[in-house]
Amino acid sequence: MTLLLVLVGAGVGGPLRYLTDRLVQTRYRPVLPLGTLAVNLSASLVLGVLVGAGGVGGQASALLETGFCGSLSTYSTFSYESIRVSEEDGRGAALLYVGLTVVGGVLLAAAGYALGRSIF
Repeated sequence: MTLLLVLVGAGVGGPLRYLTDRLVQTRYRPVLPLGTLAVNLSASLVLGVLVGAGGVGGQASALLETGFCGSLSTYSTFSYESIRVSEEDGRGAALLYVGLTVVGGVLLAAAGYALGRSIF
């Protein structure tokens, strides 16, 4: 049952990641991969809220924390795009992208955690 819930969560998070990335990239054509940045930061915030609220626990954790948030975020695409940005736009742009992703993800996870603790 747990595996099925992870798959269902991933079945929502993965397509949402793809659609968000395509929407951002086609509208703005940015130098930095803002679509991937947006989904990674969003997943960090949502996971922070869930964990801050005490975690959803058990089967719901498999669905929301592992399945949805895990598939909404994408470390492999972030890694690839970091290299691509470095090659196409220079190390400065790549360092900016990596910094925004890593520092922003940690800050949003912490903010989400605090929000989750205060609301729930």
